[in-house]
Amino acid sequence: MAKCRDKIFGELTEMDIRDTGLSPSKAELFCKNLIRIVQSTQGSVNLWIKISQALLTPAHPFALHRLLYHTTYKNWNSELLGPPPAWTPALEDAKLTNIGRILVARGAELLASYKDPIASFNDFYQLSVEKPEVYWDIVLKELGLKFHERPSCILKSDETNFLGEPCPGGRWLPGAILNVAECCLQLDSEERGREIAVMWRNEGQDDSPISCLTMAELRERVCRVANALEGAGFRKGDAIAINMPMDVHAVIIYLAVILAGCAVVSIADSFAPSEIASRLKISKAEGIFTQDVILRGQRTHPLYNRVVEANGPRAIVLPARDDGIQVVLREGDMTWDKFLELTSTVDRPDDFNAVAMNIDDTSNILFSSGTTGDPKAIPWTHATPIKAAADAWAHHDIRHRDVVAWPTNLGWMMGPWLIYAALLNRASIALYNGAPLGYGFAKFVQDAKVTMLGLVPSIAKAWRNTQVVHGCDWFHLRCFSSSGEASNVDDYLWLMSQAKYKPIIEYCGGTEIGGGFVTGSMLQPQTLSAFSTPAMGCKIVILDDRGQPLPSDLPATGECALDPSIFGSSTRLLNASHYNVYYKGMPQVQGKILRRHGDEIERTVGGYYRAHGRVDDTMNLGGIKVSSVEIERVCNAAHEDVLETAAVGVPPAGGGPEQLLIVLVLKDSRKAISLEDLKKVFNAAIQAKLNPLFKVNAVGIAPSLPRTASNKVMRRMLRSQYGPVTCPKKSSL
Repeated sequence: MAKCRDKIFGELTEMDIRDTGLSPSKAELFCKNLIRIVQSTQGSVNLWIKISQALLTPAHPFALHRLLYHTTYKNWNSELLGPPPAWTPALEDAKLTNIGRILVARGAELLASYKDPIASFNDFYQLSVEKPEVYWDIVLKELGLKFHERPSCILKSDETNFLGEPCPGGRWLPGAILNVAECCLQLDSEERGREIAVMWRNEGQDDSPISCLTMAELRERVCRVANALEGAGFRKGDAIAINMPMDVHAVIIYLAVILAGCAVVSIADSFAPSEIASRLKISKAEGIFTQDVILRGQRTHPLYNRVVEANGPRAIVLPARDDGIQVVLREGDMTWDKFLELTSTVDRPDDFNAVAMNIDDTSNILFSSGTTGDPKAIPWTHATPIKAAADAWAHHDIRHRDVVAWPTNLGWMMGPWLIYAALLNRASIALYNGAPLGYGFAKFVQDAKVTMLGLVPSIAKAWRNTQVVHGCDWFHLRCFSSSGEASNVDDYLWLMSQAKYKPIIEYCGGTEIGGGFVTGSMLQPQTLSAFSTPAMGCKIVILDDRGQPLPSDLPATGECALDPSIFGSSTRLLNASHYNVYYKGMPQVQGKILRRHGDEIERTVGGYYRAHGRVDDTMNLGGIKVSSVEIERVCNAAHEDVLETAAVGVPPAGGGPEQLLIVLVLKDSRKAISLEDLKKVFNAAIQAKLNPLFKVNAVGIAPSLPRTASNKVMRRMLRSQYGPVTCPKKSSL
């Protein structure tokens, strides 16, 4: 097969096709159809469109898909043309997208040289950056937000936020009064009330009907919980944590907390007690919703007990099973049923008047690891969800009555993102209560008729290795989306092959942005493991090694910085100086100081982008950003013979998600010690004290760690010397 990948179509033989796994008779027929397409099609891009759409099917061996893809682009000049597209939009389909509809109706009015939605996409992106008042007026109307008081303008170039802190990006929608949860729950017609809001299925019940809540039912349940919150004594502005799997109850609770004028504190259900405790302390949470245990197949994992160990505030505890709570509660805590009984004295428990909130009020407190070892507490305002929904509208093309699935958790930004991306665009949320790695989830995607499926690359890799997707009909998918970590070209070609080559919208952003800064579009050709455009309203600046901006129209690689005027992005932190974290020491461009992001990014020929991981001391493990310092603190104390460690995220051979390498220095360099034993010790410590999803992939021993003159560990040097991960034995650093 390696030789076949170096051939052009005129050199391929029927035996090459048979070698991919086709029978002789099927290979003969396939070759005849392939020859017909090759002879009648001009150009590599058009040829791949024909082959992928008219010839290849998910039932064909992936080796055949891969052979034809690489053969099609054998003579493609990436240095001149950029990376080759794996999917190219058709004009008629592009006209039906959300942006396409706007451009068909108003393109000539909005753009000076409008041609069609595909040809004029870049001009529309430029409009979103240069004329934010025009772009965001369009988006706000499309989302149909309910304002109690409308904003005085779209963007006010204030130098400070409402707390008096520097705000280089200005203030968005100043004076606006609304409640973003209320916007999600609007019932403007009887038909809207009957539409599906949330659908779900439990693991192990793969042949059972899918459970559903209509919009009317969702609103009633959210209002009931909001009334119970008032009955329990919670008041406007209180912080209330959610530490539970993302099921329909989590969605209801999330919306109810915000509807009642409180702020959700997002805590992942995988966190150890110490991580839960730090987040509860920083946010000053007054209460917490949690579950007694977590069910994963036939296994149960403690959850409520972790909250107790974290010395959490009063808890409302939901049962994981239908037969009730499986734990003994602390004094002052209450069961879910007892909590809901607090509405018994309310005249209309299934109705609730949303608490009107200032656009700058906190709706959600999320956390992102910094380089100091402490999680940054990032408040989402009532504007941040609009950014999430706008990205979904513009880039993921989520439409009315679509079905959106993204296995995630409210502890990470993609959990809230999923709620707003779906409900503010009048689509349905699809939730699978179980692990997304098996056949059950793949069948759920089929049965729920999911139209947009989001994932982290590790999931795609697992599906490919186990072939659990085989036989599932994903015909309804219009696109995939991928976020959280770097993807692998081969894995994502395989993923596209499973859905008749629907595009993958790569999506990269941050908790502090509320969405993406670089992504893809259904109106542009999409290549594998790359981004095709900055996000609407976001301008990317690439900095050189001296921190100075590189030309914006040329290929470049360097640190990514952002124009500060990003709708919905953070303007404050609860436990750090926002200005120092994101702006201090950054250069100015056209009179505006740039916003620090911290990824190393590459702009290719052809205008695509690739992310190359962090330039600071954080890494991304399984879609979770974590500080090197956090990991090192645990590893330094994990073994008596360890003097110090350095935690480094490095790419595997062939690209893909970062893998964790621990480079250590021994107290006694002469002592023999098993690297495999150290790896087990580090894994056990990290999974117990940080996150059970983290995994050490390799361990190396060095006589000392490379340091700067100011004594900082040079992790970038370690990343360069060790990566890709191949289980190093010794280092000569």
